[in-house]
Amino acid sequence: MFRHVVMLRWTAQATAAQRSAVQAGLAELPRLIPEIHNYDIGNDVHLNEGNFDLVIVADFADVDGYLVYRDHPDHQAVIRERIQPILAERAAVQCEM
Repeated sequence: MFRHVVMLRWTAQATAAQRSAVQAGLAELPRLIPEIHNYDIGNDVHLNEGNFDLVIVADFADVDGYLVYRDHPDHQAVIRERIQPILAERAAVQCEM
């Protein structure tokens, strides 16, 4: 299995509607991209200062499945149209499980 983990931090100007639109767009991706085996999205619960705001954990059968997801037009549209306008910071890691 191949895992992709992304953490996003929003700008101070990000509205609740914009944050919700990001999650809605991301939640559609497993239906549109069959290479996704598991897809979890979670909001930080604000227990610790300095945490990122949102995490995405995506599992694929292999690197090739991840690459399909990474480059998929629907995924790229969510990034371009919903994430980038409110993104302050991003961190990511990919690993073999």
